Amino acid sequence: MLAATAQKATSANPVSNDPAAKKILDAVSAKFRTYKSPQASFTYKIENAAGKALSTKKGTVSMKGQKFHVSIPGMEIYSDGRTSWNYDKGANEVTVKDVEAGNGELSPQKLFTNFYDKDFLYKLNGEKKEGGKVLQEIELTPTNKNRPYHKVYVWIDKATKTFYSARILEKSGNRYSYTVNSFKPTAVLPDAEFSFNKSKFPGVEVVDLR
Repeated sequence: MLAATAQKATSANPVSNDPAAKKILDAVSAKFRTYKSPQASFTYKIENAAGKALSTKKGTVSMKGQKFHVSIPGMEIYSDGRTSWNYDKGANEVTVKDVEAGNGELSPQKLFTNFYDKDFLYKLNGEKKEGGKVLQEIELTPTNKNRPYHKVYVWIDKATKTFYSARILEKSGNRYSYTVNSFKPTAVLPDAEFSFNKSKFPGVEVVDLR
């Protein structure tokens, strides 16, 4: 249960942003920006509207500036900051699109940096203990009501000022969560890590949406 430190005034006035939440998010963002090429392992979980787990997978994410590469069983997502490639291993199909066309999506960088200031209203709900950590829960509501999700809950490790997990509630009823299992601030990552190399996937079908 969340501690009684919830921001009651902010809850009563959801149209204004909570300065306590902003202070926490700013600190996390500032710390993340000092990392040159961070890499993390995570658990990705999908639930239905009733809270029943539909799928649980473990994956990795590598980042470098605006570039990223997400790897989970059955799926690889690449982005070089301009173009993104979503590769479906089972279908041997890759969908290509411009990053600008997917501005409403929550990229790894967005979950770590100051996207919240322009894309969300936010408030601090309180604290809870989990796995020996004190976590601060921040509730985010998208300002653009056309987004496929209506709420995002982010948990921050209070001691380290680092991202711990996020839970995304879609309008369809499905819920997606990401929990960081390990984090490496600096990894050696060549730029080729963030682009889809067609030659490595014989017979791949390319769906180009650019």
